[in-house]
Amino acid sequence: MGRQGHPVRTRRVGHRADPRRRRWRGLTLVVVAGVLAGSITGCNLATKPPEPNGAAQALADGLASANLSKVTLDGATPADATTFVATAIGDLKDVKRTVAVASVAKDPANDKAATATLTTTWDLAGSAGATGTATAAGTATSTSTATSTSTATSTSTGTGATGATTGPAATPGTAAAPTWTYSTTASLTLNADGTWHVTWSPTLFVPDLTATEKLGLSQTSAPRADILGPGKVALMAERATFQIGIDKGRITAAQAASSAAALAGVVGIDKAAFTKAVTAAGAKAFVVGLTVRDTDPVVTAKATAISAVPGGVSIPGKAVLAPTSGFARSLLGTVGDATAELIAKSNGTIRSGDTVGLSGLEQRYDAQLRGTSGLVVKAVGTDAAGKPTSRSLFSRAAFPGKPLTLTLDVGAQVSAEAALAGQTTTPTALVAIRPSTGEIVAAANGPATAGQAVATTGHAAPGSTFKIVSALALLRSGLTPDAAVACTPTVTVDGRVFKNYNDYPSGKLGNIPFRTAFANSCNTAFISNNGRIQQADLTSAAAALGIGVDLDLGFPAYLGSVPDQGVGTEHAASMIGQAKVQVAPMDMATVVASVVKGVLVRPSLIVDNPAVAAFPKPAKALTPAEAQSLQQLMGAVVSEGSGRVLASSGVTLAKTGTAEYGTATPPLTHAWMVAARGDLAVAAYVENGVSGSQSAAPLIAAFLAAYAG
Repeated sequence: MGRQGHPVRTRRVGHRADPRRRRWRGLTLVVVAGVLAGSITGCNLATKPPEPNGAAQALADGLASANLSKVTLDGATPADATTFVATAIGDLKDVKRTVAVASVAKDPANDKAATATLTTTWDLAGSAGATGTATAAGTATSTSTATSTSTATSTSTGTGATGATTGPAATPGTAAAPTWTYSTTASLTLNADGTWHVTWSPTLFVPDLTATEKLGLSQTSAPRADILGPGKVALMAERATFQIGIDKGRITAAQAASSAAALAGVVGIDKAAFTKAVTAAGAKAFVVGLTVRDTDPVVTAKATAISAVPGGVSIPGKAVLAPTSGFARSLLGTVGDATAELIAKSNGTIRSGDTVGLSGLEQRYDAQLRGTSGLVVKAVGTDAAGKPTSRSLFSRAAFPGKPLTLTLDVGAQVSAEAALAGQTTTPTALVAIRPSTGEIVAAANGPATAGQAVATTGHAAPGSTFKIVSALALLRSGLTPDAAVACTPTVTVDGRVFKNYNDYPSGKLGNIPFRTAFANSCNTAFISNNGRIQQADLTSAAAALGIGVDLDLGFPAYLGSVPDQGVGTEHAASMIGQAKVQVAPMDMATVVASVVKGVLVRPSLIVDNPAVAAFPKPAKALTPAEAQSLQQLMGAVVSEGSGRVLASSGVTLAKTGTAEYGTATPPLTHAWMVAARGDLAVAAYVENGVSGSQSAAPLIAAFLAAYAG
C-alpha cells in the first residue's frame, strides 16, 4: 500500500510506449537520414570536375588584351607569356583585334583533356604602324577586281595550335576588307587541384609563330586615279616632269645660299623662300625649287643656265599634273607629299611619304582617287645562324583609286583661260555652262586672282546683270515687255538719288517700252518700279533662276544670296543688283542657262556623283511664258542695246552690268557681261572695270572665237 493507503501502481515490462516519445524518436531518424543523404550529395558535387570553358575564355581575353596574368599556363609563366605577346605583336601593337572562343570540346576518352578553338581578327584599316618602303602596286586599272587571300597553317603535338589566315576577296569595284582572320587551337589539361591549365605555345598567338619571331607590317601604295573630262580625257594625271633644284651634295655649305639665290633667279621663283629652304636642308639633300612638265620650255631654254649654277640640277621624274601649269588649277587642286596636318587628321590612313591631294578637288576626293594601299603582314625573326628571316602571313593587294569625272571640256577651259591671260592687274573670271544639261564646260580664273576660285566661289554685286531677275519679278507683277516705263536721268528714293551709268544714251530716256529700258539698262526705270514688288519677290525670282540656293554641289561653289527683307533704298538698290545682293560668276551663267532652257538649270561639274543632291524645287518655278519674255528682253540687248558688241560673235541673248563698290571716290566698279550662243551660257566678270560692254564683253568674244562649243 502506498502512502495514505493508496495502492502502489507498478509499470510492467513491455507496456506500450508514450506516443510523444515515439514521435520524437521518428523525427530523430528522419533528421539523421537527411544529414546522411546531404553528406552523400555534397560529396558528389565536390568531386564533379569543372568545365574548361572558363579557362578558354580567359585565354581569349588574355591574348586580346596582351595580358595573360589571369591564365593558368603550363610551359611558361603568365608573366613570360605576356612579355612574349608584347614583343611579338611588333608593328601591329596599335591595330585593333578581337579574340573569340569558337568552340570548346573535351576529349571523349579522357575527361581531363580538352581543346579550345579561338578565332582572332585584326582590323587592319588605317594601319598607321606600317613600316618599310611603300612600293608601287603595278599597272592595275580602276576596273580591276582586288583580291587578297593568304593562308597559313601550323600544327604541333600536345602544345600546338592549328589555324588559317585569310584575307577576304573583294567584289568588283570595291576594295577588299582590311581584316586578317585566323584560328588557333589550344590544349587544356585538368590539374589535380581542379583547375584547367593551358599549354603555352607562341602559336596560340599566331599560327606557326616561333619564339624568336614578331609581326611586321608593310604597305604598298595604290595607283592614284586620274581626274577625267568628257571622253575620258585626262585632266589630272601622272605626267613626265623635271624637278629643278639644288643638290647640296655637290656644293659646300658656304655655297648653299648663293646657289639657291642664283637658281631662283634663273627659273623665276621666290629667292628668299628658296634660299631659306636650301640652307635649312641637310648637307646632302636635294631641294626642289620647281617641278615642270618635260615639255616646258624652261627645260631646254634654260638647261645651260641651270647647270651653270653650282649644285643646280634637273632630275627627270613623274608627278600628277594638269595639261598646262594653269589649267583649272584653283578648281582641280594639287597633288604632293602628305603634310603633317593631313597625316594627323587621317586616323592612320595616310603615312609620311604618301602622295595625296593637297588642295581643290584632288584633296576633297582624295580617298576615292588615292585608292586603298596593299598590306603585308610578315613574321620576321632570325634563323639558327642569326640571319634575318621574313615570311608572309597575310597580304591584301593594293586597290587602285577610282577616277573622278568632270564636265570640264579641255578646249573650252583652255579657250577661257587664254581669253583671261592678259588680265594681270585685276581679278577676272569666266564660266560657261551648257543650258541643255547644266554641265560646266569652263570655269576659268584670271592670273590676278592669286589662286582663288573666283569663277565658282566669288562674292560680288552683279550690277545690272541682276536685272534679269528683277525683270522676272516685274513680269510676275503684271508688267509686260511692251509696257511703258519711265526712264528718267535720276530718281530719288528716301532721299538717295539714283542715276543711270555715265554714257547712257540720251535718246533712250523718257517713257519707253520696258524692252527698251532693259536693252539699254536704264537704272531709273527699274528703280521707279520698285513699288510694284517686295524684296521677297526678288528673292523668289532669284531662286527660280538658280540664285540663293543652299546646296553642296560637290565642288567649291557659292550659289549667291538675295536677302528677302529690305525696304527703301536697300530694296531700290537691290533692283539693280547692288545693296546686299551677292553672286559668283557661275551663278549668273546659271541664270542665263535657265532662261535659255526655260526651266531651272542646276550647274554641275561632277559626273555621276550620288552625294550631290538636286536643286530644291523653287516655291514659284519659272514658267515657259516667263522664260519667253525674258528671252525677248535679253534678245533686245543684242539687237538694239548694250550687247550689240557681241552680235558678231553669234550671241543671241545678253545683258551687261556694272556695280559700284568700296569707299573710293569715284567708286570702283565691277564689270559684268552675260551671254548665250547656241547651247552655251557664258558669264564674264572683271573686278575693276569700266563697263560690261568695254571690259567684260571682249573676254566673252575672245572665248567664243576660240571655242566653237
